[in-house]
Amino acid sequence: MIGTQSPDMTVDFRAAMSRLATGVSVITTCSGTAPIGMTASAVSALSLEPIQLLVCIANHLYTRTAIVEHGRFAVNVLGEDSENLARNFAISKADKFADVKTFDDHGVPVLKDAIAAVVCDVAEAIPGGDHTIFVGDVRHFEYRVDGRPLLHFAGDFGVLRGSD
Repeated sequence: MIGTQSPDMTVDFRAAMSRLATGVSVITTCSGTAPIGMTASAVSALSLEPIQLLVCIANHLYTRTAIVEHGRFAVNVLGEDSENLARNFAISKADKFADVKTFDDHGVPVLKDAIAAVVCDVAEAIPGGDHTIFVGDVRHFEYRVDGRPLLHFAGDFGVLRGSD
C-alpha cells in the first residue's frame, strides 16, 4: 500500500478518499433573493420510494446555512466541458453567478449548462461530524441524454475516456 499514516490522520484519510473518483456538482440555493452556490462531490441518490438524494456540506460553509433557511436546493451535475464552472463555484468570491446562465423556475437557481439538475426540498438535515447530511425530497429533475460527466480524482478534474 502506498502512503503512510501521519500523526494527522485527516490528511491521510483525505488522500485516501481522493482516490474515489466522483462526479462534480454545483449545489445551489437562495439566501433571501440572492443566489448561493458551491462545488460538491459528496452527492448520492438515496431512495426511489420516495425519490430522494443526499448531499453532504461542511458546517462552516454559508451554503449550508442558506439551505437550512431556504429549505430547498438544487444539485447541478456538471458535464465534461464545465471545469470552469466547477472552479468558479469552488472558490470564495462575491458573485459566483456573474456570467453564469441560470433559470429559476423551481425556487432555486438551476445552471443551464448542467447535464442534469435535481431540485429538492429538505426532508432531513442530519449531523455528520463536521458536515451536515441533507436528505432531499426530489421535486423536479431533468437531464441531457448526450451529457458526459466531469469527474474529480486525486485533487484534479478529469473526464471519461470514450470508445469513439
